[in-house]
Amino acid sequence: MVTIVDYGAGNLSSVVNAVRFLGETPHITARADEIASAGRIILPGVGAFGESMKRLRSDGAADALVSAAKKGAPILGICLGLQLMFDYSTEFGHNEGLGLISGGVEKLAAGGLKLPHIAWTSIDVNVKSRLFDGINSGEYFYFVHSYRAKADDPSDEAATAEYGERFTAAVERGNIFATQFHPEKSGGAGLKVLSNFLKI
Repeated sequence: MVTIVDYGAGNLSSVVNAVRFLGETPHITARADEIASAGRIILPGVGAFGESMKRLRSDGAADALVSAAKKGAPILGICLGLQLMFDYSTEFGHNEGLGLISGGVEKLAAGGLKLPHIAWTSIDVNVKSRLFDGINSGEYFYFVHSYRAKADDPSDEAATAEYGERFTAAVERGNIFATQFHPEKSGGAGLKVLSNFLKI
């Protein structure tokens, strides 16, 4: 079973469907006690960083996620879920994140390219990544975002991509995993990423 955090931030049904397709049972919850005691967690999300953190804090889910992380539960953030893992975001002012990955989130320096970045984009993979086991650099994934994360420690980057600038496409640190792209909307390669996480 995998616990999927429901905090009203979108893309929940597509993640649930992908998890079920892979033969795993999803448990959808907003309850802090269930999140804190979960054995494996997915934090999806589409929307604004600050408002989402406010919702997570209001019902104790933010503290529960940090507690679960400290206990060693594997956690996968998706899209906004990746950004929430970081220390802060500058989207609509300065907002504090979960602090599970050292670094921050700032507007993508697209260099004149259209924002948001909505495209299938190739990634460069860290060969030591468990999340990308069996996936090579050059594989394409589906991105939808205007802000990007930057890890303070380059070794936390499981993959990078480029859209005007090079940015963190995925992170991996101990039991913390996250993707800026949507694996649940990225075809076979995306399902492989989800499958790899579900086996950790």
